[in-house]
Amino acid sequence: MERAFNWLMPHPLLTFILAVVWVLLQNEVSAGMVVFGILLGIIIPWGTSIWWPDRPKGFRMGKMVIYSFIVMWDIVVANIQVAWIVLTVPNAKLKPTWIVVPLELRQPEAITVLAGTITLTPGTVSADLSDEGHSLLVHVLHTDDPDGVLDEIKTRYERRLMEIFS
Repeated sequence: MERAFNWLMPHPLLTFILAVVWVLLQNEVSAGMVVFGILLGIIIPWGTSIWWPDRPKGFRMGKMVIYSFIVMWDIVVANIQVAWIVLTVPNAKLKPTWIVVPLELRQPEAITVLAGTITLTPGTVSADLSDEGHSLLVHVLHTDDPDGVLDEIKTRYERRLMEIFS
């Protein structure tokens, strides 16, 4: 089933974006325009997929939806934590740090999603990717436990992305 889904929609995010852009360009939302946008969103990526040799082969959309909800929740929680830090911790007592995250991920798309997730979560920023793509440099605004932050990134995000892009 999932293999058939990947064959039909080789790039699901692009399919979604094309369908939405088509509807927005029409300046009206009607059933016909939505269906036509979805058809364009399927046909264009499918027809151009031969020029994407490095695209992810085993993308799991269901797990990506769950991952997206986890990231959204983490963004809300991190916003509250950063607001608390800004309001209660004087600048002199901030403990910013740099963390090197060794990566088990190898797909560029998965590494990009991980770096984006880290940057979207307030209090952390992905600053650099090693030349070989084997580690990610992350800046943390305030932490007493850099190893805990590293473990959280590895278990909460990277492990899930390995399942999504396997």
